[in-house]
Amino acid sequence: METEEMKKILLVGKLNAVVKETNKFLSQFFHVQLCSENAGVLEGMLKIVNPDLVLVSLIGAYDIDTSIFFMLSDKYAKTPVLTIGTREESDRFFQYYEESQFENLVRPVENTVIMEAVCRKLGMDQKEAERDAAQEKGEGGGKKRILVVDDNGTALRTMKAMLEEHYEVAVAISGAQAMTSIGKKRPDLILLDYEMPVCDGKMTLEMIRGDEDMKNIPVIFLTAVNNRENIEAVLRLNPAGYFLKPAVKERLLGEISRILGGEE
Repeated sequence: METEEMKKILLVGKLNAVVKETNKFLSQFFHVQLCSENAGVLEGMLKIVNPDLVLVSLIGAYDIDTSIFFMLSDKYAKTPVLTIGTREESDRFFQYYEESQFENLVRPVENTVIMEAVCRKLGMDQKEAERDAAQEKGEGGGKKRILVVDDNGTALRTMKAMLEEHYEVAVAISGAQAMTSIGKKRPDLILLDYEMPVCDGKMTLEMIRGDEDMKNIPVIFLTAVNNRENIEAVLRLNPAGYFLKPAVKERLLGEISRILGGEE
């Protein structure tokens, strides 16, 4: 019998205690990817993750860019959207709830109610979600988690496709988002683009190593600059490994397997 893949949820909102708790609960049954409420970041993540459902936390509603709702209804009309907020937070977006694509849950709300709503929007029941999760985790033997960090959306999609048969893959499009992702769920290994704007690979690695809970996560650098000076600069940071972009799939998988102790 062929295993059904776990559904993918893009969880949009500020990383606070409520979002962390929601993520922790839903991650038992779905692949959950965290995303900020910035419209540009969200659009990039939608293309990379291709989620089955978008879940938006409305905490801090007055800071949320309303253009994300226009974008979701215009470009992603077939993707169901579930929002969670107080009545006051939700009122700011009430005009969208007239469309069947959108549904709102009023906080405070129990996780079981969130689960029911997610399953309803996905057209499945909870037992089906539990079965899919159990099958995938059982057959995958508890896949190792890899975080891929790159400001190039095409590169992220390519790396995700390259790795997801063997590993659980999370993505981040900046160093800052990488730190948020690591705080949400610790990866077993990080593939980190060396050349990124604002917060480059060197700065991101320094932040990772400066955190007691993250410092021992192995990091492999990906660099597009093939000259001696750049490679020496990368090696001075003593990463677990480095690859020139685009990485060759077989060599990359072999190196990851070696670093993680041969487990896939």
